[in-house]
Amino acid sequence: MKMRSISSIWVGLRMIVRNRKRGFSLIEVMCAVAILGVALVGLTQGITTALGSNKESELQTTAALLAAGRIETLRAEGYLYDGVEEGECGDDLPQYQYTQTISSTSISGLHDVQVSISNSRTGTTIYELETLIFDPSDVQNPETEKKSSDKNKKREARKQ
Repeated sequence: MKMRSISSIWVGLRMIVRNRKRGFSLIEVMCAVAILGVALVGLTQGITTALGSNKESELQTTAALLAAGRIETLRAEGYLYDGVEEGECGDDLPQYQYTQTISSTSISGLHDVQVSISNSRTGTTIYELETLIFDPSDVQNPETEKKSSDKNKKREARKQ
């Protein structure tokens, strides 16, 4: 008897499985499409944010290199003069302009140098770099007085 009852249950289950229709219901499909839509919107927003951050990083890096380059140019020239100078960063980088400010400090020969890189279209400052540079020709002593006068002549020529 137990065999018949198990076999009859088995036959009943097979009938239920055969009668069930195969495939997805409309509600299941709509839920899957909604989940996929939300995921795609999130992915699109993530990609857009990453591209914007990448462009901003590129601007910051380029501006930092330009500012450091201006300061290294001043060091390479070997003499400093107080004042403000503005200019373009070259034909290759027309969207950047610089403002360099050199001012004397209370210590003889020590100059405060500030370089600011800004966007030439909007005028907003992208990067600022400040450092101190020592110019030994500004220190007055009898041995370097001749060298100092030569450097002063070069300074005057550059100012003009």
